[in-house]
Amino acid sequence: MFVKICGLTTLAAVQAAVDNGADAVGFVFAQSPRRVHPEIARSLCEPVPTNVTRVAVMRHPSEEEWLAVRDIFEPDWLQTDAADLATLELGRKCAALPVYRNARADDEQDWPSPMLFEGMSSGSGQPADWERAAAIAAHTDLILAGGLSASNVTDAISAVRPWGVDVSSGVETSPGMKNPDKIAEFIARVRAMEKH
Repeated sequence: MFVKICGLTTLAAVQAAVDNGADAVGFVFAQSPRRVHPEIARSLCEPVPTNVTRVAVMRHPSEEEWLAVRDIFEPDWLQTDAADLATLELGRKCAALPVYRNARADDEQDWPSPMLFEGMSSGSGQPADWERAAAIAAHTDLILAGGLSASNVTDAISAVRPWGVDVSSGVETSPGMKNPDKIAEFIARVRAMEKH
């Protein structure tokens, strides 16, 4: 299962994600207590191996904001609302990770793959609608986000059967401050579910 640790702001948190087997590391460039500048995100990624996906997380960026992130941070994926992607030039090296917020399975005939499904407010710890997520996950590679933590991720995986999971506030001690032990525990719970 694909595991993304999002909202990273320190080298210790990035290292904990990588050391514990995260598949992706996310850096927030939208308004948030987890916001980092592109130069900081780039330096935090120095120890990140090439097989770990580097994700730029934005929300309704202008073309100018996106180009600054793209050209300085050089992400593998841009995560932003699906509607935003129609107006942004990703470039040859960056793929899209469109975000859908509580969409319904019948809203689209052809869901993008992969896609991220979360609740209405990114990074708030509010859970997504797992029933809606499960209906969509049956048709595409869905990454479930929103309110996940070590205490509920096994239930979420059982209910939704996603392709991946994404956590931010669920591995923090306070907004923007990741806890390496919580990162390790979250990833361990996900990996344990893979064995069932």
